[in-house]
Amino acid sequence: MSRKLFATCERLHEEDLAIARSTPGLPAEDQPADDQGLSDEAQEEQRLTQRRIFRERQEQARPRLRPLLRDAYERGATSEWSSLLRRTQEPALVLEGDEGLLEAATPKPYLAVSRYELPPARA
Repeated sequence: MSRKLFATCERLHEEDLAIARSTPGLPAEDQPADDQGLSDEAQEEQRLTQRRIFRERQEQARPRLRPLLRDAYERGATSEWSSLLRRTQEPALVLEGDEGLLEAATPKPYLAVSRYELPPARA
């Protein structure tokens, strides 16, 4: 993943967490849902309602997010991995690879494709 894409995804994740925290009744990802005592149908209805509210809030935030995500993308282009990952050292490169992966790396992106996900070779 390129630094630009990473910075953009990180910012989007932060914004989604803020929306989730402000959505009534939506449990945090690491918290169990508080739907004890409800029937399965009522639990499902509650989850659907919470997801609908979350999606609506994401949609409302879209015009505000566009410039923020653009800024994150541009910041990623000029940032080092250590600042993006909020660590003092660069991530370690793993040079021994999986024989089932076709890998390529350049200064910007990294790509790994499993041979099982490729279309069959033409004869």
